[in-house]
Amino acid sequence: MDDRERVTTGFPGLDEIIDSLRMGDNVVLQVTDISDYKKFVSPYVENSLSSGRRVVYMRFASHDPIITDQESVVIYNIDASNGFESFSTQVHQIITSEGRDVFYVFDCLSDLLYVWATDLMIGNFFLITCPYLFELNTVAYFAILKYTNSFETITAIRETTQVLLDVYEFKNQTYVHPLKVWNRSTPTMFLPHMEKGEKFIPLTTSADTSRLFADLSQHGYDSPRRNLDYWDRMFLDASDVYQQVRSGEIPHTEEKELVEKLCKNILSKDERFVRLLTDNFSLEDMLQIKARLIGSGFIGGKAVGMLLARKILSKDSETDYNQLLEPHDSFYIGSDVFYTYLVQNGLWKLRMEQRKGENYSSMATTLKTKLLSGLFSQDIKNQFLRMLEYFGQSPIIVRSSSLLEDGFGNSFAGKYESIFCINQGTLEERYGQFEEAVRKIFASTMNEDALMYRLKRGLADQDEQMALLVQRVSGCYRKHYFLPDFAGVGYSYNTYVWEKDMDPQAGMLRIVTGLGTRAVNRMAGDYARVIALDKPLSKPYSNIEDFKQFSQYKVDLLNISENDMQSLPVQTLIEESLGLNLSLFAERDYVAEKRMKELNITPRESWIMTFEGLLSTTSFAKVLQKMLKSLEKVYQYPVDIEFTVNFRDNGIFHVNLLQCRPLQVKGLKSKVEFPKKVAPEKILFEINNSFMGGNIHQYIQRIIYIDPWAYSSLSESGKYEIARTIGRINHMADKKEISMLLLGPGRWGTSTPSLGVPVLFSEINNMTILGEIAYPKAGYLPEVSFGTHFFQDLVESEIFYVALYPERNGVVFQTELLAEYENILPRLVPRKASLQDVIKVIDVGKENSKNLQVIADTMKQKVICLFA
Repeated sequence: MDDRERVTTGFPGLDEIIDSLRMGDNVVLQVTDISDYKKFVSPYVENSLSSGRRVVYMRFASHDPIITDQESVVIYNIDASNGFESFSTQVHQIITSEGRDVFYVFDCLSDLLYVWATDLMIGNFFLITCPYLFELNTVAYFAILKYTNSFETITAIRETTQVLLDVYEFKNQTYVHPLKVWNRSTPTMFLPHMEKGEKFIPLTTSADTSRLFADLSQHGYDSPRRNLDYWDRMFLDASDVYQQVRSGEIPHTEEKELVEKLCKNILSKDERFVRLLTDNFSLEDMLQIKARLIGSGFIGGKAVGMLLARKILSKDSETDYNQLLEPHDSFYIGSDVFYTYLVQNGLWKLRMEQRKGENYSSMATTLKTKLLSGLFSQDIKNQFLRMLEYFGQSPIIVRSSSLLEDGFGNSFAGKYESIFCINQGTLEERYGQFEEAVRKIFASTMNEDALMYRLKRGLADQDEQMALLVQRVSGCYRKHYFLPDFAGVGYSYNTYVWEKDMDPQAGMLRIVTGLGTRAVNRMAGDYARVIALDKPLSKPYSNIEDFKQFSQYKVDLLNISENDMQSLPVQTLIEESLGLNLSLFAERDYVAEKRMKELNITPRESWIMTFEGLLSTTSFAKVLQKMLKSLEKVYQYPVDIEFTVNFRDNGIFHVNLLQCRPLQVKGLKSKVEFPKKVAPEKILFEINNSFMGGNIHQYIQRIIYIDPWAYSSLSESGKYEIARTIGRINHMADKKEISMLLLGPGRWGTSTPSLGVPVLFSEINNMTILGEIAYPKAGYLPEVSFGTHFFQDLVESEIFYVALYPERNGVVFQTELLAEYENILPRLVPRKASLQDVIKVIDVGKENSKNLQVIADTMKQKVICLFA
């Protein structure tokens, strides 16, 4: 017995069939034409208004309005083309603000196919919206067009809704066939009914019923294609067009139009990317992408960048990159899989709560924890397993490839996870490792750095579905290890030029031996080789001792026998006789060997990672420079890439292009002028080279200085307290209103407090200038980190970077000039007043003050910070 409050449909005869509606009912009508839906909506709306109900119309489809002549109806116009999350969030917010006991009319859900291109997400929308409407005791009308949506979507809707009606309009006669009416039943309720006046008469004889359905089948039928999602049907149609173009049945112009349509449904909505993609991709390319796609939706920015770059190079008329590039056989996990994971694990409501401003950070931890323990549908599991069977026991890497990642203006560098799967063991064991990697990447959407990045760049309300890129790890087996010869990042524009005659337009590289993780991340006590492509043998260090200090000492690799990713000393790997190409990346350190002998230390070979052989005896640097410039030319924008390099025994090398994205650079701005005469006592610091950020002339209002000696004496927990306090000061200021200079020992953002201050980037993102101070006695050394994810953060946040080495000749650094100013830390953060010997916060001038200024000139390789 259903004792909920009864509500009329506006049709007395229909009320009689289904025993009226009830508060909380969601009503879905399957119709052949929108006019049939409108016929049933109108009396429902009129009766609801006349009884004093609040009626809300959700308008989002391209079809004619369902409600046109009711001024009392509240109408919300929603743009569904912005994507599932944006649309669903707006609907959720409207329902929340409208409250309880509201009556709703929704446009036809089938219309969403034209903007989302997938039945799956329509089903997901209904699965999250229908229960919420029920919870708020509403009544809501929906429609779906017959023969349009997949059987699976209809099943999902049937299982979720309270009332499902089939409506037929045939030979000027209306028929209604109730398919589901929750919690009520009569002997004839689920028979077809024919409208007669105000009555609906059941067809009680088999002859009448079979005659009706026989007649209807002549005018419409359920094609076997409806066993497929609209997404799959769309690509089946594309395959047919491809065959027709090849056979000459239709012109190539139709192929071009279809490529653009598919691009907007699977690759990108960004018009700049769409132009690049449609200019370079064929219909065959699109079908090949679909063949390696798990689920549906977008493949994400990282996957798009990789594919586009490879396609551009393959079409280059000057260089045969097809012989140079290592082929790829990547798989893509569509963005719809992420949202389906949220919906099917009951996390959508929590996701909506987390998106509210007041909950943005506080609820992220809860959602992250739940994302780590969700389950995948059997269909997705089966697709994962087929992919793992394809790769066998070859190592793979699962990489984030979100919708906004690697786009123009937003790189999201290092914000989301990428996880290696060494891929050993039984299929079940390998599947467990892979599934865990996927969950971790999904959960990384709730990482604090990622959330703050989105918030800072005005992206918090935009769709950021997490697609995934699954790539075979590039490299070769060396005994029980697996690693590439070299890996790194490349930039078509070099803002870190350390010699006056270097050309920023020539580009630069940052390379390591082994996996590229050491090239894109700042590693404790370890450094990649930085290469200016116009002067590849030049080094940004003044002497051999500096060069030895700022070298690579560990190699990241996959230990196959231990099924683990490891970091091992270079010396250990050399001694294991792995057949490494030593002549390309290492040189004997005879000075160190002599020193060992003098100290009676057991003699052994000592090596320095110089990469001199690679740069002087191969065409590597020239090839990478040409590759970068080829990509930049087509992008019409600077680019950065990630790559690996593997050499064959005959000396031929192959490049595996793993990633490509637009590079955000400040570059050479307007010319700056240094003061002709500067009193020495006015200079806070002055250096030549060791800075990044282009030409600047910046006035500073606030200095935050971390005293290296005081910091070094703190416990590890004390150093983390310093980091969190800096974060509080950072969040209290608006970069647009106050310019800040942050100076501290060693590396900012390190995970090792003994090497610097372990801040998150979101704790320093409001700084204008960031300085790292060398303090060798305590082990603090800067890293001019061009090419790392940290560098990307600096560039995108327009933070100028400087590395200070006070003990070097020609470097001026006079911290005593700060002594005359008040430390305002106790006023800013009273609870942390005890830290004022470590953190000095100094306001050197109010807004528009010109008391302190920083001037830098890239071509002169000089930067000076001076008081007026």
